[in-house]
Amino acid sequence: MTKFTIEQVLPHDHPMILLDQLVGFSENNASCCCTITGQSLFFDTTLNGVPSYVGLEYMAQSIAAYANANELSQNRAVEIGFLVSSRKYKCEFSVFKRGMVLTINVEKIYKDESGLSAFDCNIFIKDQQVSSARINVYQPENPKQFLAEQL
Repeated sequence: MTKFTIEQVLPHDHPMILLDQLVGFSENNASCCCTITGQSLFFDTTLNGVPSYVGLEYMAQSIAAYANANELSQNRAVEIGFLVSSRKYKCEFSVFKRGMVLTINVEKIYKDESGLSAFDCNIFIKDQQVSSARINVYQPENPKQFLAEQL
């Protein structure tokens, strides 16, 4: 357990918070969890689950939880970041079925001075890895200014 709730570390509002909990974090990694229920955003009743491509968003939100938990632990503010790209997303399932408990692990591979970072990400069910990807993210020094410049 960490001292931060998922709402504290994700700069989203419900229903866009897809994770249930930040399980733990350190300087280089984090672990989050999510249980697939009929109330899960993107739940498809015809599939009885959530399409597996949503796993990329579970990974991205776990990266955000990692980054912001580290910021909060240093008494700094939560900021937004941007998913830039993903590489080699693989998943053993086409659907995360109702009742599955997903553990999402993210590990920072590198971060450069510009704010660009890369993470190796994995999703586990119990102790079995079922999904993996490398995700690149960008966290500008001043996100509000960055967004204003993009308009």
